[in-house]
Amino acid sequence: MTYQETIDYLFSHLPMFQRVGSTAFKKDLSNTIKLTSILNNPQNNFQSIHVAGTNGKGSVSHSLSSILQEQGYKVGLYTSPHLVDFRERIRINGKVISKKYVIDFVANNQEKFNGIEPSFFEWTVALAFDYFSNQKVDFAVIETGLGGRLDSTNIITPILSVITNISFDHQAILGDTLELIGKEKAGIIKKHTPVVIGQSSGVKSIFEEKAVEEGALIYFAEENQFEPYNFDLKGSYQKANLQTILQSCTVLSKSIPLHQNSIKEGLKKVIANTGLRGRWETLSQSPQIICDTGHNEEGIKFITQQISSIPHKQLHFIITMVNDKDITNILKLLPTKAKYYVSEAQIPRALKKEALFEKMQANNLKCELFNSVEEAVYAAQNTSNQEDLIFIGGSTFTVAEAIQLF
Repeated sequence: MTYQETIDYLFSHLPMFQRVGSTAFKKDLSNTIKLTSILNNPQNNFQSIHVAGTNGKGSVSHSLSSILQEQGYKVGLYTSPHLVDFRERIRINGKVISKKYVIDFVANNQEKFNGIEPSFFEWTVALAFDYFSNQKVDFAVIETGLGGRLDSTNIITPILSVITNISFDHQAILGDTLELIGKEKAGIIKKHTPVVIGQSSGVKSIFEEKAVEEGALIYFAEENQFEPYNFDLKGSYQKANLQTILQSCTVLSKSIPLHQNSIKEGLKKVIANTGLRGRWETLSQSPQIICDTGHNEEGIKFITQQISSIPHKQLHFIITMVNDKDITNILKLLPTKAKYYVSEAQIPRALKKEALFEKMQANNLKCELFNSVEEAVYAAQNTSNQEDLIFIGGSTFTVAEAIQLF
């Protein structure tokens, strides 16, 4: 198979949560254990850092990777979802996995894996662990997909666990209270392995109880003060992420060489070192066009606060959402004076644009309907003037499609 045929196979023949939703989510680690067993447990051949949380886990994962790279380590980075190319999910020192490795891995293991019927995410986790092992990375920073306890990545034994925060997202899978969501995220806390909690989000006792149960030292980043650093990631919500990163570095430095200058340089070069995109990213100027992947209640709250701090005459907001999320509270957070360009992303899981349009109108939001994200972006550009602000968001997939236009 060619690279494109290989990717088409992964996307079309295997359940993928980002595309189809909860039907692709398996509340069981047995498939991942079987896959990695076939591969001789590659996850045991490198040291890892495990990162979970409702928001910020991508930013924290990329930042820790950047810092470790500056220290001179060879660093694997596994994150999800990708924005443009599948290979963004699996990197070493910022460089994406080769097309050849992806092709060969699928070709060599397709027959062996068929009887297990793995999901897209399970295939991808197995691929990442195999790649990091074969490339002999010093460390791998592993971001969870959903939750933590039953996430496919949760077969690793890390040197540090990190939970950025807890807020409402994917309630149908993780639970409809912060306590239930917190218990799922706390599932990455391992025996005698230190854990950093970014924001305890009112469920501190859940993390403390799990840490005691596992004999794990626990650190709450929000309880400590850290010296200011020049941070590459500029969204206002990154202040909390920075605290989490710095607390993680403090804990890591107890067990591995990690110098202050590596932390300083790593934080300044997150985007250059790792290729991170879509976090309060400026795509164009005059008018200013900004995108951000924040897509749940907490994420949208931060985004609207950040938008209000930027001088602009008229806000043009390009938006799509997914169909398995309760967006009632999210719509209430959206600025009422903005002009909305409503569309749908090109995935099966997209909320139909007509349904989103109706819900937004019911919330007295001024909106217009467009057949695609591309059409919506061009309409906003043609309508706006230089003093206006164009924002693109609502889901990761809105941003993914928009980025390719610039």
